[in-house]
Amino acid sequence: MTFTSSHFHPTFKKDLAHLYNRINQEIYGVGVKKQRIETIDDRVIIFAQHKRVQALKMLSKNFHHLTISVDSALIAEFKSLFKVHIEATLDLEVRTILKDYDPVTEEACTIIYFKE
Repeated sequence: MTFTSSHFHPTFKKDLAHLYNRINQEIYGVGVKKQRIETIDDRVIIFAQHKRVQALKMLSKNFHHLTISVDSALIAEFKSLFKVHIEATLDLEVRTILKDYDPVTEEACTIIYFKE
């Protein structure tokens, strides 16, 4: 069976955007500024504009290596929680989630691969 974006239900993007924002609020205490979601076959790409946590913004000036490590740990935590919530809420199996975040521009890109 080939998995295509047409397999996603009509409110899929809205539901996924809500989950993404909710997990972001849970971890960082603040939601995203904006996000755009694209579907391609069995994958979803989320482009998001974040608001940098003020404490990390302050630390990045003199403790850049520390904030890189903290960002990496927070991203890992986000991906883990996001996967659990997607599978429980949207009833879809996630193969993997990839995410990167640029603290300078506050832009993030998340790619979700779903199982067929």
